[in-house]
Amino acid sequence: MKDLTKLSLAETRNGLRAGDFSAVDVTSAYLDAIGAANERLNAYVAVAEEQALDMARASDDRLAKGEGGALEGVPLGIKDLFATRGLHTQAGSHILDGFKPEYESFVTANLWADGAVLLGKLNMDEFAMGSSNETSHYGPVINPWRAEGSDDDLVPGGSSGGSAAAVSAWLCAGATATDTGGSIRQPAAFTGTVGIKPTYGRCSRWGVVAFASSLDQAGPITRTVEDSAILLTSMAGFDPMDSTSMDVDVPDFAAAVERGVKGLTIGIPREYRLEGMPGEIEKLWQQGIEWLKAEGATVRDISLPHTKYALPAYYIVAPAEASSNLARYDGVKYGLRVAGDSIEDMYELTRAAGFGREVQRRVMIGTYVLSAGYYDAYYVRAQKVRTLIKQDFEKVFAEGVDAILTPATPSAAFRVGDASMAADPVKMYLNDIFTVTVNMAGLPGISVPAGKDGAGLPLGLQLIGKPFDEETLFAAGRVIERSSGQDFSPKRWW
Repeated sequence: MKDLTKLSLAETRNGLRAGDFSAVDVTSAYLDAIGAANERLNAYVAVAEEQALDMARASDDRLAKGEGGALEGVPLGIKDLFATRGLHTQAGSHILDGFKPEYESFVTANLWADGAVLLGKLNMDEFAMGSSNETSHYGPVINPWRAEGSDDDLVPGGSSGGSAAAVSAWLCAGATATDTGGSIRQPAAFTGTVGIKPTYGRCSRWGVVAFASSLDQAGPITRTVEDSAILLTSMAGFDPMDSTSMDVDVPDFAAAVERGVKGLTIGIPREYRLEGMPGEIEKLWQQGIEWLKAEGATVRDISLPHTKYALPAYYIVAPAEASSNLARYDGVKYGLRVAGDSIEDMYELTRAAGFGREVQRRVMIGTYVLSAGYYDAYYVRAQKVRTLIKQDFEKVFAEGVDAILTPATPSAAFRVGDASMAADPVKMYLNDIFTVTVNMAGLPGISVPAGKDGAGLPLGLQLIGKPFDEETLFAAGRVIERSSGQDFSPKRWW
C-alpha cells in the first residue's frame, strides 16, 4: 500500500470514501510518522493518540453506513491557539500551564462535525507573537527543509510554524492556523505549503486564544490549493458567539479551484518593489506575472501609496490589542501561579515567569501606546493610517482589479538562532512586510509555493483579493501552482 501520509487531503478523503483504506489505517500512519519525526521537528506539543483512534473508528462506522461528512476520517493537526475540549490548549505559553478547556472552538467544532480526526496540538510562537516559531515555551519548531549542502536547522516561519512544518513533513493531512500579520502566509512560504488567510469575519474567532482581536483570523495550511479550499469550506461559517463573524454564505470553495484567470485583471503594486529586495524574489514575482498572463489574465501596475506605513502602524495596533487581551492572565483562576506576599506581588511574579521575552516586549509596547498622553499620538494615529491603507485597496478594486500579486516574504527561511534576528527585533518584524497590509485592511490573502532560491529552499507568491472573494484567490493560486509544476516535498533527513 502507498504511504498514506503522502496523499493530499483530497486524495485521502476520496480514498476513504471509495474504501481503498480505512480511517484507522490513515490515522495510524500519521501517528507513526509523528512518533518518528516529532522529537526532531518539534511540530506537536501534544499528541492525542487514543482520541484520534477513537475518532477514526467512529469515522469508519459512519463511512460504512454511507453517512460520512465532508472530511470524514481525514486526520488534522490543530494549532495550539484553538480551544479543544479536554486537551492541552496553551497558546505556546508557560502562563497557561495545564489548561484544558471545557469547551470547543467554533472552527474545530465545525471540523469534527464534518468527520475530521484530531491528531494533536501544534507548536506555535507564544500567543502567536513571532515570525520564526522561536518564541514558543516548548522550544523552536524545525523546518523540514534544509538548504542544499547544509545541515543547519531552519525556522519554519511563524507564528503557525508547527502547522506549516507538520503539513510539509507529512505529519497531518492539513492543519488549522491563524494569521494576525502574516502568520499563515509566511510559514507557508517558508515550507513549500499553501496557506490562506480568509477575509476578516469569514471564520469565527470564538474559542481561539486572542492576540489582536481586530486582526486575528483563522485559516488552513495544506499541501495544495485544492486542499486549502476543501478545508476552509469546513472551517468557515457564521457564529453568533463572535460579534465580528459575518453572516455570509460559505461557497464550495473547491468548485472554484479550476476556474482559471481568463478575463481577470491582476494588479502589481509598485510600492512592493522594495530597495534591496533579493533578485530571486523579483525574478519569481515576474515569473508569476507571466504565468497569469499566459492563462488569459490582464496585468497592470497599481499604486497602494500608504503601504510604507503599514508595518509601523501594525506594530502599534497589534501590541496595543495584545496588552489588553493578555491582561486576563494573572494566575488567579487557571494556568501558572507564582506565590507572592500580596495579590499584586502574585500578579507580577506570575506574569514575569509566565510570559516569554517577546510577549513581554509587545505587552510593554502596547501598554505604552495606550497610556495617557500617548494614546492620540500613537494608537489613534495608527488607526487612521489603517483606514487609509484600507481605502487604497478599495480604490484599486473599484477601478476593476480582481486580485493583486505580490511576493509572500522578502527571503527564504533563515537559520534557527540567527544572531542578527535575535539582536534586532525590527529585522525579525520585517518578515511581515508583504503581509501586514492584508490584515490591516481585513482582506483575504493566499501564499502559494512558486519557486526555489539558489539553495533549493521554497519561495511563495501572495495573492490578495476583495472581501469575501476567496474563490478568485483559489482560482489564481491554482494557476500559479500548476504553472510552477515543481515538487515542494522536502528531502527527508529527520
